[in-house]
Parts: sequence; structure tokens; C-alpha cells
Amino acid sequence: MRFTEIGQQLRQYRLESGLRAEEIAARLGVSRAALYRYEKGEVIKLDTIKRLAELLKISPLSLLGIGVEYVSRATVYFDRIRVIEESTDQILQVAGQPPYLIMSDAFDSALAEVFAEAADAAGPERAALRLQSDQLLGILQARKRVYQARRPSIIAILTVASLQRFLEGGVGAGVAVSERARAQARAVALAEVENIATLMEAEPIGVQLGLMAAGEPNGAFRILRSRERAYLSINPFRLDVHPALQTGVAMITGADEALASHQKVAEALWRDVLKGAAAAARVRDLVRAARG
Repeated sequence: MRFTEIGQQLRQYRLESGLRAEEIAARLGVSRAALYRYEKGEVIKLDTIKRLAELLKISPLSLLGIGVEYVSRATVYFDRIRVIEESTDQILQVAGQPPYLIMSDAFDSALAEVFAEAADAAGPERAALRLQSDQLLGILQARKRVYQARRPSIIAILTVASLQRFLEGGVGAGVAVSERARAQARAVALAEVENIATLMEAEPIGVQLGLMAAGEPNGAFRILRSRERAYLSINPFRLDVHPALQTGVAMITGADEALASHQKVAEALWRDVLKGAAAAARVRDLVRAARG
């Protein structure tokens, strides 16, 4: 058993449950220090794993990384992805928003400004919104640091519709902000989409971007692969909406059947997408249309 992965999942489930470490340790009959050691990858007895699963109301198989993880909070989901990406060698994305990891620092700054303005307008909820947005931004920055250090390959299938939505709404399109902030967010989105066109045309090592010229898959997903294992992620949480205002349940699984089915869909779509100069030209058409 991979006790490091069990520990990582234990930490994620602890955060998801809302229980304090002291509460979990007391219910398990262990010290808080022992609980933290488990989270860091120390060997856990099978009977302890069973008690943990019962306490956290999950399947023992899920805790062992065999079943399906369900995550109902945006910040917890993105932190779980951060942990998985620490050992990921390849990221395959089908549809959804443009991959965050290829976005520039200007995207991060624009997202932070949009979230900050939304929090300032929230009255008594201001502190709570600030806390959640700061947590999410910190997680995103940590993900980008991991990406820059490891440089896993990225293969992404983008859609015309998703790029159009990004261009029309800008960064943080689902957050109500002033016209000034919205104009800046759209300007950053224009620059990001222009960079996507450049990447498509240049085809740098480690980044492959394709474009579906028509239609959209019924659902977006990501497959994250390392040498030892792979995960499928289906995620309802978005970066254009404040994390405190999102509801949904993300799913993460390493089940072979799920991975094989989604890999097959991705390969079929990849054969038909626009690539290279043809994809770049189509994306630049979208940019010109957005500029008016």
C-alpha cells in the first residue's frame, strides 16, 4: 500500500469534513501527533484505516485510493489536485476552461483583484470571502510553482465556445465587479488567448494544444498520469466564480475502467481537432472578433 498517498487523502478528507485534528485523534484513540504522522505517510494499520473510514463516512477503498474520492468544496478540490500534480508527469485535459498552468502571472493578478473587489462588496461576509479567495490563490500559486519545477507535459483540447466565453467575460467572469475591473479582466483574457495561439503555433516541447472547431463535449475532464498511477478528475468548480459561491461535487478516481473510457474519448477527439498553425489562426480570429 502507498501510505504516502493514504496520508495525503486522509489530510484532504480531514479538511473536507471540517473536523479539527484533535477531534479526529480523540475519536480514533490516538494522539494528534500520531494523526499528523499518518498524514505524512507513516504506516497505518488496517483496523485504523477502517476506523478512519467510518469516522469520515467514506469507503475504506476510497481512503486506500482504490475507489472514488468526492470533494464538495472548491478550495479542497484544488488543493487535492495540487498534491496529485506534485508527482504528475502528464496532464491531459478535455474541454473546460483554458488550463490554468499555462496562464501568466497577469491572470493571477487579475483573478486576485476580481476576488478582492467581490469580497469588499460583500458587507458582513467580507472576511469569509477574503479568507477563501486567499486560500484558493495560494493553492493556485503553489500549483504553478510545482509545474515550473517539474514541467509535466500538458495536452489540452480547447473549444471555440470556451475561448469565446473567456474573451467575452474576461478573468473571473462569474464575479460581479465594477466596469473598470471588468475591462481590465477582459484585457488580460485577450492577452492570455493570444498566448494560447502562440503556443499552438510554436508547439513547444511539453505543451500540445488542440482546438475543437465546432461543438463541445458533454463534460470536461482531466487525466493526470505519473509513472506509478493515474487519476481521472471530473470537476464542477471553476476559476471564474468565487470559491465561496460555488456548489457541486468533484470526483477523483484511479479506477482502470474510468481511466480507459475517458482516455479513449480523448484520443478520438484529439485525432479530429485543429492543431498547429491552423488552430492558431482560428484562435486569432476569435481574438480579432473580441476586439471588435
